[in-house]
Amino acid sequence: MKEFEKFSKIPRLSRECVITEKIDGTNGVIYINEEEGEFLVGSRKRWITPEDDNYGFARWVDENKEELLKLGSGTHFGEWWGQGIQRRYDMDKKVFSLFNTHRWSDDLIRPKCCSVVPILATGDFNTNLIEGTLNFLEKYGSEASPGFMNPEGIVIYHTQGNLMFKKTIKNDESPKSNQK
Repeated sequence: MKEFEKFSKIPRLSRECVITEKIDGTNGVIYINEEEGEFLVGSRKRWITPEDDNYGFARWVDENKEELLKLGSGTHFGEWWGQGIQRRYDMDKKVFSLFNTHRWSDDLIRPKCCSVVPILATGDFNTNLIEGTLNFLEKYGSEASPGFMNPEGIVIYHTQGNLMFKKTIKNDESPKSNQK
């Protein structure tokens, strides 16, 4: 007999969302398993090492491992961005910005070598909030790199649905792979 498959609850759309700046760099992941003594570094699609790196992220993690262990057990996603990566943001260095704003926005608990993606707005999910935030970012520039006037866009995290959506300032209607 087929095992019963329950229908999952449907989250309400008009619930809190957190809108952050979408930074144009390269995805980075740090995996820590304190019980097993595992410490792994990855890009969006694979584990990397200082010898088989992604824009120097694995080398940077290796150099900052002691501080990064403060992240604790878990999978920690962020964006590795700045000098020499995608938009470059007119920066002379690279930065790792963690995505989990709820956990890492507090400077006192976040590892000193990391930043966090900037929160641009919070409130009940609605298109006016989203469009207004995107327009603000386009008009006033990047919060992550003040003075940089070509930010990519925003990420909308719907808290009840535990879903993320992105919206870019330019070419939002077409995938990034078609824009080259």
